[in-house]
Amino acid sequence: MRKTLGKSIEPVKTDEWLARFFQHLATDRGASVYTQRNYRQALKEFSAWHLKERQQLPSWETLERDDFRNYVRFLGRQNLGRAAIQLRFSGLRTFYRFLIRHGMVSASPIKNISLPKLPRRLPKFLTVQQMQDLLQAPGKLAPPVPGESAASLASLRDVAILETIYSCGLRISELCGLGAENIDFAEQVLRVRGKGKKERMVPVGALALAAIQGYWKHLPLAPSGEDPAFFGNVKRRTAVSPRVLQLRLKKYLAIAGLDPQLTPHKLRHSYATHMLDAGADLRSVQELLGHAHLVTTQVYTHLTTERLKRAYDDAHPRA
Repeated sequence: MRKTLGKSIEPVKTDEWLARFFQHLATDRGASVYTQRNYRQALKEFSAWHLKERQQLPSWETLERDDFRNYVRFLGRQNLGRAAIQLRFSGLRTFYRFLIRHGMVSASPIKNISLPKLPRRLPKFLTVQQMQDLLQAPGKLAPPVPGESAASLASLRDVAILETIYSCGLRISELCGLGAENIDFAEQVLRVRGKGKKERMVPVGALALAAIQGYWKHLPLAPSGEDPAFFGNVKRRTAVSPRVLQLRLKKYLAIAGLDPQLTPHKLRHSYATHMLDAGADLRSVQELLGHAHLVTTQVYTHLTTERLKRAYDDAHPRA
């Protein structure tokens, strides 16, 4: 959530149920730092709005549907985009599910609230050749000459990271949370902890494993056990952060002549699209990506279908 509701709304302290919910997100649910941040802001903004409008903090068990309809109208007057409004209500909706499970309320007042619909957008992805160019970019920024500099070691690490994301279709949070013990070199699989702390086994390619071994071989002490697979700070042996990866990816995209605004998640899109293009079935890709629902994966079939339509239009004499 980048856009706030203006200076007229002051931040408010969380009540007991909000504090318990935020703790639940961080521990029991294992939500990403981005989800925690977005939901925290969504609930604090609603509390601030309610305080300003009603001169009191919300009593979650007595709020009614009309309260949230008024909030939707308020958000609309702030010139927020549809995605921003949807994201705020995602936080509120999840919070009410939490309250229901704990017997605080019997039903959600947000149910069936009409929200602005999001336009259907196909995910962006890189072509196979563009991915090849991107994988070579770290070596152009700092040639991976072992032992010469921290920059060279970072280059080795980043090659391994890019190869692993593309080989396995990992989320950025899954990559940063990957431990050395989660990599089975003999069986060529990773044990990945995804959303909601759900674990899945994901095949990993030989090139990615070789890149990881090449990186580990030139560290002062190779990772083992619960050590992060990819260090952000070698001396402290702490994991590389999502923010560092985002910033470094921007540099590599620019070096490869690609759009530097593309996010690490687009590499995951590329993985899924290339798998389906090569004939992988949808159910298998769903399991590999760790999607809870098949409908989430189906967007990639629309993407490959659009590509096929363009190829048909370009090639068929009677298209």
